[in-house]
Amino acid sequence: MSSLGKRLVIYVGESDSWRGRSLYTSILETLRKGGIAGATVVRGHAGFGAHSLIHTWRIERLSMDLPITITVVDTPENIDKALALVKPMVREGLITVEDVEIVKYTHRYLHPLPADLPVSSIMTRDVTAVTPDTPARRLIELLLHQLFKAVPVIDDERHVIGIITEDDLLEKAKMPARLTVAGRLEQDDLREFLAQIRHEKTAQHIMTQPVSTVGADDALGHVAQLMVERGFTRFPVVDAERRLVGMVSRLDILRAVAGDGQREQEPAAAPRQGQTLGEIMVRVIPSVYINDDLVDVLQQMLKTNNTYVVVLDEQRRPAGIITEGDLVERVTPGVRRSLLRTIAERVLGTGLVRGHALARDVMSEEVLTGPQEMTVPDAITLMLREGRKRIVVVDEAKHPIGIVDRHALLAASLGT
Repeated sequence: MSSLGKRLVIYVGESDSWRGRSLYTSILETLRKGGIAGATVVRGHAGFGAHSLIHTWRIERLSMDLPITITVVDTPENIDKALALVKPMVREGLITVEDVEIVKYTHRYLHPLPADLPVSSIMTRDVTAVTPDTPARRLIELLLHQLFKAVPVIDDERHVIGIITEDDLLEKAKMPARLTVAGRLEQDDLREFLAQIRHEKTAQHIMTQPVSTVGADDALGHVAQLMVERGFTRFPVVDAERRLVGMVSRLDILRAVAGDGQREQEPAAAPRQGQTLGEIMVRVIPSVYINDDLVDVLQQMLKTNNTYVVVLDEQRRPAGIITEGDLVERVTPGVRRSLLRTIAERVLGTGLVRGHALARDVMSEEVLTGPQEMTVPDAITLMLREGRKRIVVVDEAKHPIGIVDRHALLAASLGT
């Protein structure tokens, strides 16, 4: 993913000074303190300027004033800032600014993705798969209470012919709500949930095909790039004959970045460039207050088309998170049926009235937070250690200013 930027080039002489130090060294230090992404100094072999004197490095005339160029590439805002800082320092020289397209910016130590590893080194090898004649209800029962929310479809020779995701089940099998919601239901409600599934549907009617796969020998960097560009959370891994040999998920790749070798299939916003949470976070946070009514919580979820909301206390600090699963698990059976209908239809109906519960009654009191200065590798390590899908970014007063999910961290680890 490319972005627009600007290139600032400063032309000075090697003997130019600023407050008793070489000018180019002073400019570098000023840019570094100003938070600019980086700068490069190049010493020329020869050149002449306003005085028409040719300066050269040749031994017969060893000049002490060879041409120096300082190049800076950054966002337009940062280049404007850099220009304001250095322009007064250049009393004799040349400064140019031009538009550029930034195709990629990364740093090997800030984004430690082991891009050259083969996918086979991190993939999950023990993969649950189904055949084309597997009934829709059986598919849902298979995925309930599992960490993974997608299964590949294989033929008799284990060739991958399709994949079934949670979205496929929602759209084509008419599953009334997401699997995380179904997994919280009591037995009577679960039977009613499963009774709504279209029984004539089988895997061959539901699966997505053709299916995108990756090879066991494909480089991890290539696979991660595909995952970010296409918005996928996983790929089936195949051998040279397209036989299923494993599954690689976004979670597997994040673990590789963090140096964690554990394996498991991952449960099912545009990525931003950056090296810290503050640079990659999404600033729009779906949120409610701790004393908001259950109806307000649902309205916020539906309005933002999210499956969760962050709960804020009276001081506007994160107090918890509410997911669709939390809603159905922590309300009375009578309210639960109305909730399921609302979640399935994505329209707030008349079956829900105020006064059944508050946000504080249904929220999970564990919310993962981090400062905007936290680096991407540290955030990945924290998320994996705590087993979470997102981090709420907070300022010094602990007020939320953004949110970061796994997809954003994966994109940032690539430097895209």
